[in-house]
Amino acid sequence: MDYSHRIVNLWTVFLLAMLFHTDLGLMPLFHDLSVAEFHGQTMSDVSPIFWLMLIFFILPLFAVIVISFSQSRKVRQVHFGLTVVYSVLNLGHLIADLSLETIVWYQIFLMIFLFLLGLLINAVSWRWLKTVKSS
Repeated sequence: MDYSHRIVNLWTVFLLAMLFHTDLGLMPLFHDLSVAEFHGQTMSDVSPIFWLMLIFFILPLFAVIVISFSQSRKVRQVHFGLTVVYSVLNLGHLIADLSLETIVWYQIFLMIFLFLLGLLINAVSWRWLKTVKSS
């Protein structure tokens, strides 16, 4: 299997794990427990968070699409940069979750998995980038 197929598969696993991370956060609703955290009082207060979440979810989707159609050096460079940004953001999210008053350990386990998966995507992306001669 070539690097681009590996990367597409890894991003797919990453996206599924992110969806499950969100799903785990909502599961208490099925047991009549609240999941409400009050960060704002109106939709306009939380709208920026929703936009950031959308961007965070959609960039890997775009990466999968672009990688499926192009394997140019520029695509590989931009992709590697994207993977580094995601690893940094995942590490920040993990640290933030560990600093909460109430730590939800199953979410921490999943965040560690996501972080390690991100590092694997970094490594494969780096190897993929190095397979192209400089232009």
